Amino acid sequence: MEETLRILVVDDDELDRMEVRLALTQAGVSIEFTEVSDGETAFFALKNANYDCVFLNYGLPDQDGLTLIHKLRAAEIKVPLVVLTSHGDEQIAVELMKAGATDYLSKSRLSSEILAQVLRNAIRVHRAEMQAALAYQQLRESHEQLVRKNQELEKQRQQIQLQNFKLLEASRLKSQFLATMSHELRTPMNAIIGFSQILLRPKFGQLTRQQADMVERILNNGKHLLMLLNEVLDFSKLEEGQLALKPELFDLPKVINTAVGEMRSLAEAKNLSLLVQKNSENPLVFNDPVRVKQILINLLSNAIKFTESGSIWVEVKDLPGNRVAITVQDTGIGIAQKDFPHIFEAFRQVDQSITRKYPGTGLGLAIINSLVQMMGGKILLESQMGVGSIFRIELPRKISISHSFRTSGAVQLDGKGILNSAQNPHQSNYQTSKVSMGYPHLKL
Repeated sequence: MEETLRILVVDDDELDRMEVRLALTQAGVSIEFTEVSDGETAFFALKNANYDCVFLNYGLPDQDGLTLIHKLRAAEIKVPLVVLTSHGDEQIAVELMKAGATDYLSKSRLSSEILAQVLRNAIRVHRAEMQAALAYQQLRESHEQLVRKNQELEKQRQQIQLQNFKLLEASRLKSQFLATMSHELRTPMNAIIGFSQILLRPKFGQLTRQQADMVERILNNGKHLLMLLNEVLDFSKLEEGQLALKPELFDLPKVINTAVGEMRSLAEAKNLSLLVQKNSENPLVFNDPVRVKQILINLLSNAIKFTESGSIWVEVKDLPGNRVAITVQDTGIGIAQKDFPHIFEAFRQVDQSITRKYPGTGLGLAIINSLVQMMGGKILLESQMGVGSIFRIELPRKISISHSFRTSGAVQLDGKGILNSAQNPHQSNYQTSKVSMGYPHLKL
């Protein structure tokens, strides 16, 4: 069914109003017709009711059409306005359209076909303008919302940036504090260790068995505390970028034997066998022997700590590309795959409780991680719960000078258990593979 249009005709000439009504009726337009003869009545009608179109005669008795249009626009009354002009009023009609009229039509050309066409065009144009105005309003509101969001995001960014500055400053102060305290504590700790060693020498007096046992406890605990302090100090230097490698040419198997020798008593105390296997034709490497030994000591310390029975193996062998591999393998408790991404994080331990079975600072593997990166190497980890773990360090036989003075941030494991700095560990698919290293009785 055709839409019924509400039409308002504003004209003081009754014959002209009738002619408009008859023309639209003859055109078959379904209309609800309202007629008024002056501008004030027309304004009141438009203010209190909605019309689909207004046919407006310019020459009204109380005011001209231009004044009425301005009043309607000022009152934000939006309706299609078709100006009906007499002969010679075309120029005035153009001015009316500039003021807001939709179209104009000379009364001399009034016919049912033309009037219906003008009506439909006026309504179509008006509705298109309304839709455009609505779309523009929505765009403007969206733009304003985006501006507000951008302002809020900028404030948040500034707050986050400020918070980052505060966190960086807090981290710097923390590192300085740790370094200072570690350094200050090492002096009295060295004195405790030194005097304990002196007391155990026979030439300074014979101690009873109970006294000797107490002094040995003091000495062992002092060494343990000194090791913890050294870890904290090294980590603080790494965080501050103040730790530099001191490369020199040295015998790698000799350094490995020294490290194993220092750790053998701890292994024997737990009835663990500690074996070394060398598959290297060239023993010489250009690296920092102190830091290489530190890496091996930390790996052996962890292996002994987390192994209750069985054996620990250390293997050194040549790799293609002028590289060497140092592997530490144990029959310990193993590491769950879910913990792979976190074990190299600073202060991170699988058991974080204060009643944990295995003590330590949680810095050993983080320090190894950073040192291996500085040396231009990588770490490969394989582990299975209840079976054991394999830590394999691959290093260039000759490190570059640039590596000697570079410290790097956190490193992550890729899907093969290889450390790298690009991937997100939470996106990795960790798998435990079986490796045969000459120890067939330990299958990982």
